[in-house]
Amino acid sequence: MLINQYHQNQPIKYPKIKDLPRQYARDGVIGLPNISEPQVVRHYTRLSVKNFSIDGNFYPLGSCTMKYNPKVCHSLASLPEFADIHPQTPENLSQGTLEILYNLQEDLKQITNMDAVSLAPAAGSQGELAGCLIIKKYFADKNETIRTQIIIPDAAHGTNPASAKMAGFDVIQIPTCENGDLKLDDLKQAISEKTAAIMLTNPSTLGLFEPNIIEISKTIHAAGALLYYDGANLNAIMGKTNPAIMGFDIIHTNLHKTFATPHGGGGPGAGPIAVCAKLKDYLPNPVIIKKDGEYHKADNKNSIGKLTANFGNVGVLIRAYIYIKLCGNEGLKRVSEIAVLNANYLKTKLEQAGFDIFQPKKLCSHEFIISFNKLKKETGVTAFDIAKRLLDYNIHPPTVYFPSLVPECFLIEPTETESKQELDNFVEIMIKINEEAQNNPDLLKNAPNNLKLKRLDELKAAKELNLRF
Repeated sequence: MLINQYHQNQPIKYPKIKDLPRQYARDGVIGLPNISEPQVVRHYTRLSVKNFSIDGNFYPLGSCTMKYNPKVCHSLASLPEFADIHPQTPENLSQGTLEILYNLQEDLKQITNMDAVSLAPAAGSQGELAGCLIIKKYFADKNETIRTQIIIPDAAHGTNPASAKMAGFDVIQIPTCENGDLKLDDLKQAISEKTAAIMLTNPSTLGLFEPNIIEISKTIHAAGALLYYDGANLNAIMGKTNPAIMGFDIIHTNLHKTFATPHGGGGPGAGPIAVCAKLKDYLPNPVIIKKDGEYHKADNKNSIGKLTANFGNVGVLIRAYIYIKLCGNEGLKRVSEIAVLNANYLKTKLEQAGFDIFQPKKLCSHEFIISFNKLKKETGVTAFDIAKRLLDYNIHPPTVYFPSLVPECFLIEPTETESKQELDNFVEIMIKINEEAQNNPDLLKNAPNNLKLKRLDELKAAKELNLRF
């Protein structure tokens, strides 16, 4: 129900303002609904709990790392000393904020083991684009403009090829083996004098660590190309390994995934980018430097340019900084350990319950895949049907149909912030839904059954945008 539908028919009587100049007086009706303050408060309070969110629901959205956002991070980042500062406040009056941003750069350098960081990108996808632009400018400066191709696995995030294309590269797709590993022979055949880089996520979107990553790194570097690390799955490896050890030259980090900043709703986001020493001068501007005990904004001479106004989304960056400091080095390591533990526990429990696990004999990382292809053949029930039925049980469904290499799949990521009790409850509900699929498939085909909104035509909504009521 829209708030205007609460409108009472009686006209609103606005008090007249004496001595208001005629040119400032309104001729027509304002058009505001005639409703009371309690009605307004109740309306928006009801709306606030209708959406699925990490604060109200289990949210195992694979590849998205929907972990709980600690409220202390929001509280501290909302302090007026941070929230009310103007982006163009003189440096001598904003040393505290600049110090935090500088320290966050240093923390991300340590976590990724890279040599330099820019906090400018406003999202992971923009961090990817920045990385591709750095690759392009680096080879242009070396007079190697023939390098027009970026190699990307077929299981990559969709933003990888999109970012490469936006930066002007041709995308060369290479296949993944049935066991989830990259096909090395196909990679070697794809490499040529035109190869600029390879973009990889490790662990991959299949929830598996690439065992041949060192060989891949050596092969790419031997061809004079670069390695780009999609940091979407960094949450699985902190304190265990890092992109630099694997041989990567560039990485973006998704602060909302790994460092518990708000996720969803279209932003604001942050996707800082880190690089090895030879690419330092290409980072997007500005960066924060420390000189004579003070903090300053600085520009790289050979930068790809600016991506965002001022320093990027500072409120998000501050939240990530607080989270990192709350965890500390050992805490971040523990985050990855529990994220992987939770995923493998859930994977094992679902396998024991009879679900079809992708590569069940392999240890998964922080996420894993189950396929309902067999169930579809037996009952006609699809992964989409099961996803919609989960909504009836007050659970946000996992990612469906991605990666597309596995038919009728769920990509499940419980994260480290969920308890064993929550994981066990999810298993019980999945078992119950599986029984429903066998005995009453129409129940799932018509799901969700308990929500006011049923199945929407998502394709029509995307093609025919209606942004007004």
